[in-house]
Amino acid sequence: MACTEGKGGNRPGLGARVVNTIAPSAAWRYLESSLAGDVAAGFSVAAVSVPIVFAYAGLTGLPIQAGLYSAILPAVAYAFFSSSRVIVGPDTATCILIGATLTTIGTAATGDRNLDAAILAFLVGVLCLMAYLLRLGAIANFLSKPILAGYLVGIAASLFVSQYRNLTGVRIVSDGIMRPTLELLGKLNQVHLPTAVTGLALFAAARLIIRFKPRLPSAIAVLVLGIAASWFFNLQHKGVAIVGDIRLGLPQFPGELHAPNLSLLFLHALGIAVVSFAGGIVTARSFAGRLGEIVEPNHALRGFGAANIASALVMGYPVSGADSRTAVAISAGGRTRMAALFAALALVLLTLVLHRPLAILPMAALGAILASAAVDLMDVKTLWRIRRISRFELLLGIITAAGVVVLGVMNSIMIAVGASILHLLWYASTPNDALLGYIPGRPGLYDLARHDEAEPVPGILIYRFEGSPLFFNAAWFRQRALLAAAHYSHPFGLFLLNARMMVTIDSTAQDEIIALAETLRERNVRFVLAGGGKRFREIVRRGGIAEAIGSENVFETVSAALYALGKGGMPLDADSGD
Repeated sequence: MACTEGKGGNRPGLGARVVNTIAPSAAWRYLESSLAGDVAAGFSVAAVSVPIVFAYAGLTGLPIQAGLYSAILPAVAYAFFSSSRVIVGPDTATCILIGATLTTIGTAATGDRNLDAAILAFLVGVLCLMAYLLRLGAIANFLSKPILAGYLVGIAASLFVSQYRNLTGVRIVSDGIMRPTLELLGKLNQVHLPTAVTGLALFAAARLIIRFKPRLPSAIAVLVLGIAASWFFNLQHKGVAIVGDIRLGLPQFPGELHAPNLSLLFLHALGIAVVSFAGGIVTARSFAGRLGEIVEPNHALRGFGAANIASALVMGYPVSGADSRTAVAISAGGRTRMAALFAALALVLLTLVLHRPLAILPMAALGAILASAAVDLMDVKTLWRIRRISRFELLLGIITAAGVVVLGVMNSIMIAVGASILHLLWYASTPNDALLGYIPGRPGLYDLARHDEAEPVPGILIYRFEGSPLFFNAAWFRQRALLAAAHYSHPFGLFLLNARMMVTIDSTAQDEIIALAETLRERNVRFVLAGGGKRFREIVRRGGIAEAIGSENVFETVSAALYALGKGGMPLDADSGD
């Protein structure tokens, strides 16, 4: 990495020596490999954040400045307190809830709405931090790969369709994907030609840059081209919508802090916290999955807590993971969490220093950037790969993708998670099972139904239940075990339960195992239990199973059981095989 000086010398050059002295090697590697991408991503995110904040002002009923505050310091706080590359800021679902909350509790005056929104952000932050301390992030484990993949597809489609107005100048009032598309087709005569030409030309430029010059930040290039075109062709006078004035002032803090609606705000903050975390963790995990990274849900909770408290300190409102801006950051080459810091810095610079050139930026340019990011985000290949593993999981992904568009993010996620849990319960309530035997000359036990060359162990029926027996499958377990004993075509006087795949057990399943042993005893068949996870064996020992069937009939492994039962000539590595 160091430069050389002199003729063929190996000594680092003066510039490299200075940098190596000032910055550690890790920092030097960052400067070399990631800085340019993070800076480009930061300015790209800042540019697209401006019109989004304008739009969210209408959703919340709060001033534009409150949205800008919510997009700056919270992003910095999340980058410091989380391990995810997600860009945090105002979010559609959260903003809708904020506006509804302020309207419900009767906050009308602008100053009061600002204060109540800041208190909401503080309460949401505290709730997220409490959830972090209680380690409730594990709830995110119910968000499976198909749900995350479907979420990204749905978000990408929604993001693309949401740019119809920016790219064509046609006002779209329908929701979803098909209805806005059909509405646009029905209003082709209303398309504003200068807007459409500008938007489509800049969209084509973004795609060409990504295709042929991938190292060039396409979003920044489109911004520069858009500002240049707006100035050169005087697009504003041709009817093309522009961003407008976005100067940022200092937060206005109330002279007196009073919150008569605190109890009501707390109840609403609880709902906003759930929506904020659920939407944010889905965004974080979805993008992390595409990038081959891992997101720790509890770290995300800590980050969301810090971000919302930071938003409250600058009179902002509750924030969450911003999917569209995260997509822009990654598309623009963002490699680390530093992209969020550069985005915050760039947003301040844009609103304080560069507000005049940015004011003439066509909204069509921002539409082109977001539409291009949506194209990059559309990951249908992952969903199609899931089809080869499980058609049901593919269905979950499709349900989530369609639900994001039709029902909204939270409703679709809840439906998909509910379907996942029902499928999990169904799968866990009817596990597979097998009768096992051995293959002469090979170690281990093998499924007699799958291996024609396998032979039964003389005098012993070895039954494997491929799951932990719990209340929802305990009756199924006993039914299947008795059915196996009734239809076993070889003489046996001993029933050996191979519990290798059992990691735990509850009281309902314990009673079923004891009942199974008693039924077999009545038929002059000895019941033996072997194997199981540590927790399973502990419960067997202290819960009453060992006492009921006799401790001499309980073994730590199947190999130990076969050896004790006089089958020393059998393969002793009986805990392997298929």
